Amino acid sequence: MTFSMRPTYHDARLAGLVDKLRAYLDGELADYERERGITPATRLTRADLEPVWQRSRALGFYGIHLPEEHGGQNLTYTELAALKEEIGASGRVLGHSVLGDMGGPLRAGDILRHATEHQLNTYFLPVVRGERACCFSLTETDAGSDVHSMRTSAVRDGDDYLLSGHKVFSSAGPFADFAIVVARMAETGEQVGDKPQFSAFLVDLDSPGCRVTDGATPMSGEHIESDIILDNCRVPASNLLGEEGEGMRIALGRVTVNRLLHCPTALGATRRALDLTLNRTRTRTVAGGRPLLALQAIQHKVADMATEFYAARSMTYAALAALDRGEDVRTEAFMCKLFVAESAFRILDEAVQIHGKEGLTQGNEIEFLFRKIRMFRILTGTSEIQRNGIAHGLASLG
Repeated sequence: MTFSMRPTYHDARLAGLVDKLRAYLDGELADYERERGITPATRLTRADLEPVWQRSRALGFYGIHLPEEHGGQNLTYTELAALKEEIGASGRVLGHSVLGDMGGPLRAGDILRHATEHQLNTYFLPVVRGERACCFSLTETDAGSDVHSMRTSAVRDGDDYLLSGHKVFSSAGPFADFAIVVARMAETGEQVGDKPQFSAFLVDLDSPGCRVTDGATPMSGEHIESDIILDNCRVPASNLLGEEGEGMRIALGRVTVNRLLHCPTALGATRRALDLTLNRTRTRTVAGGRPLLALQAIQHKVADMATEFYAARSMTYAALAALDRGEDVRTEAFMCKLFVAESAFRILDEAVQIHGKEGLTQGNEIEFLFRKIRMFRILTGTSEIQRNGIAHGLASLG
C-alpha cells in the first residue's frame, strides 16, 4: 500500500464506489449542510438526518456492507474501511449518517445475526431502510472499561422483563427509536458459579418507565449522546436478543471488528488534517515572502506526520485484509486501535502547532479535528486497555 493523500484503488468496483462517494460528500451533502447551516455543534434532529439516510440509501451507501438480501452489496471489511476513510477525510458533519454509523445499520453491527424474524422485521430491517434508528446502550457511569460491573438489572416478570438502571454515552440516542440494552440478570438462577449473567434486550425508547435525557456533551462539542434511564421498564420476552445470559457475548462479540473499523474513520480525519496542514505550509508566508514549507523545521514536521500516517494506515489495512481471510485478528485490532489513536493525536498536535493561533481558534477545522482525535484515545477502549489486550495476546502465544 503506497502513500497517497487521495488513495486510488485497482479494484474496479471499489474504485467506482469511492468516486461516487466522494462526489456525494463533496457535492450534494456539502450543499445540504451549508443550506441548513449544520456545524459540528448543531443539535441534530430527525428532520436533519432522515433525508440523509434516505438519500444515502437511494445511492446505495446506507447499509452497503450488508448481504444482498438486506439490500447491501456484501462488502469486504477492507472495502468498507476504504469508504469509512473517505467519509472521515471529507470533513462532512453528517458523514456519520451516510453508511449508517449514527443510528443506522452500522450501529447495529453484527447483532443482526442474533435477531429473530420478528425482531428483524419490527426493528432491524426498518433501520436498514432508514425508517427507524437505534442506539447501543452498554456503558454506565461506573462501568466503562469494566463493563461487567454494570448495575442495570433485568428481572423476569411473566411474559416480560422489568429493566432498571441508568445508561450513559448512548451515541445516536437523541434521535433513536429503540436501544439495544445489556443488563445484569437479577433473579434466582442468575449466576453460573460466581459469574453474573447478562442479557441483551431491544427497548423501545417511548416505553413507560424509559426516559431519554441529554447526555454529557463531549469535548468535540457534538450533541449525539444521551442517557437512558430505566425504571421498571417493561420489555416483552420477544425482545430478548439471543438467549438469557448471552448478552455480554453478543455485545462484546462485535467489539474486535468494530475496534478495527473505527480506525479508518480516524485515519480519514487525520488525512484531512494532514491535507489542511500541507496546504497551510504552502500558502502561509514568513519573512522574506517564503512559504512555511521552505523552512527545514516545518519540512521535518510534515515529514514525520506523513510517515506516521502511512504506518498507521498500512497496519490497519493489513489487519483488515487478514480479517477478510478469516484470520483471528484480536491482538492486531488492539494494536491498530492503539497505534492509530496515538499517532493520530501526535499528528493533530503538530497540525495545531503549524497552524499557530488559528489552530487554537474555535470554528477552525483543525481545532475541531484536534478535539475529535483526542477523544479517540479513550473511546472504544482507552489506549491503556488496548495495551492490556496486546499483552494478553502476546502471553497466549506461549
